[in-house]
Amino acid sequence: MTQVGEGHETTADEAGPVLTFGQPAAGEILAERYQLEQHVNNDSAGRQVWRGIDVVLRRPVAVVLRHPGGDSATEMLQAAVAASRVIHPNLVGVYDAIDEQQRAYVVREWVDGESLRDLVAAEGQLDPARAIAIAHSVADALTAVHATGMIHGNVHPGTTLIGDDGRVVLADARADAADSPEADVRAVGGLLYFALTGRWPHAEVGRSALPDASRDGSGTPTTPRQVRAGVPAYLDDLTMDLLDRRVAAPSAEALTAELGRLDAAAEDEEYEEVGPLRFVQAGSGPSEPVKSAPKILLGVGALVIIAAIGLVFGIRAINGSGKPDPSASTVVDANVGAQPSDAGTASEAPLGDPKKIPLTADMVRIVDPPPGERKDSGESRFVVDDDSDTAWKLSWYTTPNFGDRKDGMGVLIRLKEPRALSDVRVSLSAPGAVVDIRTGTKDPGDTSNGDKEILKSYTRLSDADSADTNTGDKQILNGFDPDKKYQYVLVFLSKLPRNEDTPGYQVNVNEVELYGY
Repeated sequence: MTQVGEGHETTADEAGPVLTFGQPAAGEILAERYQLEQHVNNDSAGRQVWRGIDVVLRRPVAVVLRHPGGDSATEMLQAAVAASRVIHPNLVGVYDAIDEQQRAYVVREWVDGESLRDLVAAEGQLDPARAIAIAHSVADALTAVHATGMIHGNVHPGTTLIGDDGRVVLADARADAADSPEADVRAVGGLLYFALTGRWPHAEVGRSALPDASRDGSGTPTTPRQVRAGVPAYLDDLTMDLLDRRVAAPSAEALTAELGRLDAAAEDEEYEEVGPLRFVQAGSGPSEPVKSAPKILLGVGALVIIAAIGLVFGIRAINGSGKPDPSASTVVDANVGAQPSDAGTASEAPLGDPKKIPLTADMVRIVDPPPGERKDSGESRFVVDDDSDTAWKLSWYTTPNFGDRKDGMGVLIRLKEPRALSDVRVSLSAPGAVVDIRTGTKDPGDTSNGDKEILKSYTRLSDADSADTNTGDKQILNGFDPDKKYQYVLVFLSKLPRNEDTPGYQVNVNEVELYGY
């Protein structure tokens, strides 16, 4: 459990610095300036988090340290340098980033307080007013980040810190190429959902060790109002719209404006007078309420029907008879002017509930990129046979990342034609595996070189490096664009759990299910 802020010493250790190399130790001075005081925890990326003291400025600091440095620490250091350029009261200040090759570390502001994750664990579900205030602060921080063209990429209850003074700050930006401003904004919906229910919606905003959202038979998260009483309808709608990829996400700035309005209403205890939601873009006045896609489509459909009825009766009145004039156009097509969707684009019609897509043995194969020996090629049929007693049984390895020999292994799904997709559901023999989904435009061949090309050319949709690894043995992987169609989907394992029955790391993949429309 992350404990952010257990108090701090105001002076450095009077015994003086202890200079060491390799693994850090309490009392050690880094860069002749930052004295390590206490090892707080290891974060989800395996980095050590220490409470320390800046012996020059005599202030507390947090030191995030990893082994080794060099090329493997480049992403962490670059993210820290980028974050240091954004100064905002709701962002943790970044003071320094140092690479010593053998190790690298980032020095940032120390926050006396606790994470949202720990707050909910200790106090239970938060009241709506407090949930809104926290989400408002995070959205405001993201507005500042996005204004610089950067992405945070790590919005999570574990990186949302609530200080003892009430200040809410967002820490530990960790964006990569797979992240986007939209993902940041939707993660704010995840924070609201977590604060109100104590659960984190994995498929919608990223896998986590936190418990997944409760779901109905179709896999859709139950709303906060269904989980507990007392959640205002407008807050329930806002939270679920942010999580729903069929509903266009607002900009961080528009979301901040809306949450600010709700925050002010909460302070005045005027919940019932808030009225419909409205996202206000910069430089514009209040816009019409933003409705979810299904509501909009329903409204448009109703208008079309009314227009059709009006046209029919109008023509009848003009003709003075009970039959319309054969020369007049009396049929109103709701799709007039609509163009057929492109090969890679889904229809704009309502998608409805996702359905399980039948998969057969000839539609799947094992991907084992070099230096893999491709010994498992015949086992792909077991993941689509609807039999939980059969499985693709991976070999065991000496380390979680496949013995440090390769990037991982996966199952390639080859649909007969492009389809709009919702999610992939993977059943494993044990918790702890890291799984993601990737998509491409072709299968270059069931060969070692073909597998190598797949790993090189496919785009990863779900994030295997989210704030926490999903520890469940049943994982729901999301990230498909509802406006696109997909034909080739790779379910890829990049990290294995420890297997108590074998001397190393191993897992069985029992079932892989693909859901779409």
